[in-house]
Amino acid sequence: MNEIWLADAEATDALGAQLARTRPADAVVHLHGDLGAGKSTLARALLRALGVRGAIRSPTYTLVERYPLADGGEAWHLDLYRIADAGELEFLGLDGAEVRLWLVEWPERGVGALPAADLTVDLAMQGGGRRARLLAGTAAGEAWLGRLAGLAGPARPAPGQGVAPDS
Repeated sequence: MNEIWLADAEATDALGAQLARTRPADAVVHLHGDLGAGKSTLARALLRALGVRGAIRSPTYTLVERYPLADGGEAWHLDLYRIADAGELEFLGLDGAEVRLWLVEWPERGVGALPAADLTVDLAMQGGGRRARLLAGTAAGEAWLGRLAGLAGPARPAPGQGVAPDS
């Protein structure tokens, strides 16, 4: 696990850009955190860094927003906050054949109907910023975290924490 301190919106954008630069060809990201913790902000930054142009809407009411990726396929940004159970996802037509990147907010509400997470990002407000914990769920996620750790940039350890793998 990696823990990163995001002091401000620019640091969140930088993390999104770093995730975009280091992502595998196909990836599933589960975004956890309370309302207002920055899940949509991080997803938007990642999508922008992947070259998505135009409006990047929060899927709060639509449940899913689809974006074409410059390198082919689509990114799907899901917000499952408003669903009662995973069975409701069946009506969204989430076959996923063309999906290269899944960004799923509130994934616990879709358990059993979603692909497993390569990377889980837990976001929490802490002091004047945010704490982001990144946890790999697959071998692809482990490799992703390894590539991410190799980048230098504005993402810093949370005060008193450190950015080191944790078993």
